[in-house]
Amino acid sequence: MNESSEGIIHSAQRVGVFIDVQNIYHSVKNLYGCRVHFDILLKAVIAGRPLVRAVAYVAKSETAMGEDSFFEALRKTGLELRSKDLQVYADGTKKADWDVGMAVDAMRMANFLDVIILVTGDGDFIPLVEYLKWGMGRQVEVAGFEKTTSSRLREAADRFVALDGVPRILLKSRSMPRRAPRR
Repeated sequence: MNESSEGIIHSAQRVGVFIDVQNIYHSVKNLYGCRVHFDILLKAVIAGRPLVRAVAYVAKSETAMGEDSFFEALRKTGLELRSKDLQVYADGTKKADWDVGMAVDAMRMANFLDVIILVTGDGDFIPLVEYLKWGMGRQVEVAGFEKTTSSRLREAADRFVALDGVPRILLKSRSMPRRAPRR
């Protein structure tokens, strides 16, 4: 596992994990044309510490095939799902923004946790990281893919877990289109 900064890890730390599923799903899809083994992801970020709560934030769309089975697979992994409908605007753009909900949940649960792990690459979470560290005295870790995680977010965290380096985290998908070979 590649880590750019060393946070303190010990076996008694109570951990809460907050996963920005859309961010991670699209990062892996765009970088590797794959899906993520969320069970392996969860084990990698917890690093043997006691898990208090693991929450995955998802957006539901009316047309996505296989969405229900994907959500069920997340639940079977031990993740608590928070979902909302995908917003589609008049110009055709789509938005599935859980940033505020994820931030509020992390702050609300911080009193019962020693470590908050944000699984996202989104730099919008920097103020949350700083508040949890400096305002609440919590250790904050970020897990994401090197190429799609904000460098400022990585620097703000006590520890960064590069998911690219986690063995067997990528799941080849028959439903994902194969990329044409480069010429």
